[in-house]
Amino acid sequence: MRINGNIVDIRKRVIFSGEVVIEDGHITSINSIDGTFSNFIIPGFIDAHIHIESSMLVPSEFARLAVVHGTVATVSDPHEIANVCGIEGVKYMIENGKQTPFKFFFGAPSCVPATIFETAGASLDAKDVGTLLKDPEIFYLSEMMNYPGAINGEQEVLAKIAAAHRLSKPVDGHAPLLRGQAMAEYVARGISTDHECVSLAEALDKIEEGMKIIIREGSAARNFEALHPLLSSHPEYCMFGSDDKHPDSLAIEHINGVVVRAIAHGHDLYNVLQAACLNPIEHYKLPVGALQVGDQADFIVIKDLVSFQVLEVYINGQLVAKEGENFIISSPILPINNFNCSPKKVADFAIELVYEDSINGARKVRTIEAEDGQLVTKQILQPALIDKGSAICDIANDLLKLTVVNRYHAAKPALAFIKGFGLRRGAIASSVGHDCHNIIAVGCTDEELCRAVNLVIESKGGIAAVCGSEEMLLPLPIAGIMSNRAAEEVAKNYTAIDTYARQVLGSHLHAPFMTLSFMALLVIPSLKLSDKGLFDGEKFEFVDLWG
Repeated sequence: MRINGNIVDIRKRVIFSGEVVIEDGHITSINSIDGTFSNFIIPGFIDAHIHIESSMLVPSEFARLAVVHGTVATVSDPHEIANVCGIEGVKYMIENGKQTPFKFFFGAPSCVPATIFETAGASLDAKDVGTLLKDPEIFYLSEMMNYPGAINGEQEVLAKIAAAHRLSKPVDGHAPLLRGQAMAEYVARGISTDHECVSLAEALDKIEEGMKIIIREGSAARNFEALHPLLSSHPEYCMFGSDDKHPDSLAIEHINGVVVRAIAHGHDLYNVLQAACLNPIEHYKLPVGALQVGDQADFIVIKDLVSFQVLEVYINGQLVAKEGENFIISSPILPINNFNCSPKKVADFAIELVYEDSINGARKVRTIEAEDGQLVTKQILQPALIDKGSAICDIANDLLKLTVVNRYHAAKPALAFIKGFGLRRGAIASSVGHDCHNIIAVGCTDEELCRAVNLVIESKGGIAAVCGSEEMLLPLPIAGIMSNRAAEEVAKNYTAIDTYARQVLGSHLHAPFMTLSFMALLVIPSLKLSDKGLFDGEKFEFVDLWG
């Protein structure tokens, strides 16, 4: 097979008219030829850090949406399903991914659960992680979220890192806002990447210590605008990653969208493509073609170098997508889950004042303040609205009730208040609650909060929205975090419920369900809620609701 076009050689930083000759899935020759071509041939895009589960799609269905955007591979951390189903969950992702030609490169989850301050469905110790790392299907140690443990030299943490180093497998980092000496000590443990930078200064500090920076642009966390100058100053240290991307946004664009924006900002073409195509291959030692003789034939044909409109996508020489149509056939999706939770009562969501609060006049609540486009939150004190001896939502001041409900065994819901969602009515709930994936919900009334939570419980996983007598539900029967339906159907149904949360319920967030899913992620400062209570992510300890 021969493919003609303007060939972009990123390593040599040249473009020439040529043909790519493919035999048995590999590039046997790349020849310069006479002719004028309107199309361009470049290596396929690689997402350098993503949790496939956040797309609410199993890997085989994720592939069907991603390939039309020119993505040929992902570096995937399966710690979402590992928190629910343990090692069996990791194996499930690997085996399902094998049903497609798309190239999934999974890591061994390093922090399951992320902390001891929450309830997960499974736990992976150093022995479990070491076993996973020996598997040739595992390419790296996934993000080490326990940065205090790494810095302080906790034995279990160091054992996991050492197991990766013995096998010459990279160790991914996760160190939001970490700077100075603490950051230097974290990097010194042999941790080589970070995808949590929210400012250019933070990224430059980490590069100075030798870290690679994954510029994250997902559905909720969006750091491209802050970090894109690195593409000009330190292109060899940059990669692109989605981290968490919901199906509606994946249906629109993937890494191609970041590439287009980078070019529009005036960055050098070769620097941008180095980050999008080459750096992940070199850092993680991926068996992905880079449009060189002898490589596997993984490349894309695009219309131009401005819009990067994808015309054709090849993986191992196989045409997998053409002009927006994917040729990957849906595969059977086998069940796997871990859900053992009984329905809740409205009274379970009441926040009653205790006697001491009334005597002392304590009427302020420690509140989570969410920010659109960020995973970090603020910790603020807000006046509580009291009715009949209970603290209730103050919709006029955007003070809503947040709950996390243990999905693995019977327990009383954890309750707190949150600001920043902007709901004017109703409630939304989800069993996608990073990283332990307990049920998390936010609402305007206890009645609606309870109904939304119970919709998720009854379906043993899903995302739900309620308002008055209206109900919407997207079931997620695979580990309570992924659908068993086709990608296009999931994207359509997710778009409908997400639109409902914004247009009917009133949320002003770009991605309310995605933002909600991170309000239980304790390793991201400042204030979050686990199934065990309100947690200060800077002090790394539980705190009282009443300020």
